[in-house]
Amino acid sequence: MAIHENLLGGPPPTHLPDDPEPRELLASGAAPAEVAAKYPASSLAWAQLADEAFEAGRVVESYAYARTGYHRGLDALRRSGWKGHGPVPFEHEPNRGFLRALHALARAAQSIGEQEEYERCSTFLRESSPTAADTLS
Repeated sequence: MAIHENLLGGPPPTHLPDDPEPRELLASGAAPAEVAAKYPASSLAWAQLADEAFEAGRVVESYAYARTGYHRGLDALRRSGWKGHGPVPFEHEPNRGFLRALHALARAAQSIGEQEEYERCSTFLRESSPTAADTLS
């Protein structure tokens, strides 16, 4: 038996490739809008924009940013071999932007009364990464 073999028969975890530039810019204090403009495929930049908008009470704006980050993340997951289900570990730092965007989308959906989308995104987050669901909630 190989080490790290999936004994449950499900798909292997998806690990997005590292893209350190947007993460480093954000960590150094760069404005998320500038990072998103320079790196529009960065789910992390969109997730941070969603968080800032939500904290400022701009829920619809947060929803739009989160949806953008979520879709950019889905594109990246598919390019990395993800088939629509399976683990997306929060422990793998490059996955965190997508997971944060998914969490932000669920939160904003709930705030605007989109209960079905809130439930779908919350379930998707928990099934992708229980750690992310617990950490981000």
